[in-house]
Parts: sequence; structure tokens; C-alpha cells
Amino acid sequence: MAKEPARVLVTGAAGQIGYALVPMIARGIMLGVDQPVILHMLDIPPAAEALNGVKMELIDAAFPLLKGIVATTDPVEACSGVNIAVMVGGFPRKEGMERKDVMSKNVSIYKSQASALEQHAAPNCKVLVVANPANTNALILKEFAPSIPEKNITCLTRLDHNRALGQISERLHVPVSDVKNVIIWGNHSSSQYPDVYHASAVTGAGEKPVRGLVADDAWQ
Repeated sequence: MAKEPARVLVTGAAGQIGYALVPMIARGIMLGVDQPVILHMLDIPPAAEALNGVKMELIDAAFPLLKGIVATTDPVEACSGVNIAVMVGGFPRKEGMERKDVMSKNVSIYKSQASALEQHAAPNCKVLVVANPANTNALILKEFAPSIPEKNITCLTRLDHNRALGQISERLHVPVSDVKNVIIWGNHSSSQYPDVYHASAVTGAGEKPVRGLVADDAWQ
């Protein structure tokens, strides 16, 4: 029996990340090759023309799993009935700015979008926050969308985790797949702390603690 389409919201859909993400969702990479989707794409009014271009490209691609497209600059329309929300859009950090400098901008953005999700999303909607500072933005969203269970809201700091893995891999001259148990603490900002205390790496002599292999606390 065919599955009901899942309504997936992507904010900032006309941006570079959104533009790369929506065709992958439409192809079934995110939810599976047997899960039809209806894409809800949201962006700011100045990006409306670019957003329409993204919609046209999705139509041209004729993805079999893509059962509908909503492309809008209205948060209420974008959030109506969505089962999954991928929050890519946020105020961009400009040269010389710390993550904390954009926080006040993102408060207003996430308050508006969270309120729309609170009132119009499907029950049990699941939310992934991507825009940085992701941890803070997820907290803002939780505060302004209290009916969404806390367990349904998460944020993505995978880039920072990948960077830590990559640097350890380069330092030890081992494949990145052989580095395990690296932890990232804190927000995506200057206060973030990559923790290698529990990390290990596979070497010719077997699996060893990263701290002992690096043997340089100043670097770590």
C-alpha cells in the first residue's frame, strides 16, 4: 500500500544549502525511496524570484516521489500541515561578526517561524534546526512552539564534529573513518569545545586513545 505523502518544510530554500537540500529530499534520500513527499519551501520576500526558480527546477526534474510543492514567503502557509521542518534559514554571519552578534536577528526570525509551526504544523511535527547558532535557535524555537514535544526538536552541529574528526585524522595520518568518539560541546561559536578525552583512533598497533597518540595538550 502506498504511503501518504509527508509534508516537509525547508526554510531558506532559495539559499545555497536549501537549493542543494530540496532535490535530495525529493529523491527520497532523507525519508526513503518509498516515502512520497510534499515540499514546503519558505524564504524571505527578496528571495521570492529565486525561490520560484527552485520550484521550477524541481518540476522540471519530475521526481516520482514529489507529490506537490508549496513555495512561499508566508510562514503560515509554509508551516501549514507540515510533518517535518528543516530550519535552514537564518540571518547570515557577516565578516567580523561573532555568532552572538546575529542572535538578536535570529530571535525575531525564529519567533515568527516557531509561532507558525505552533499554530499550523501537524501534530507530532519533528524539527531539525540547521541555521547557526543552532543550539540557541533550537532553544528559541522550543520556547515559542511549546506544543511541539522537546524530544521532537534537535539541531545539527555535524559540521563542527566533522571538522574535529578531519583535523585529528590529518594529525595522526589515519583515515577519518578510523577516528571514533569525538565529542563537541557548546554552541557553534568561539566558546565551543571539541573534546577528544574519550576519542580513539585505529593505528597499526590497534585502537589507541587520541590524547596519547597526539601527546600535545596545547594542540588538543
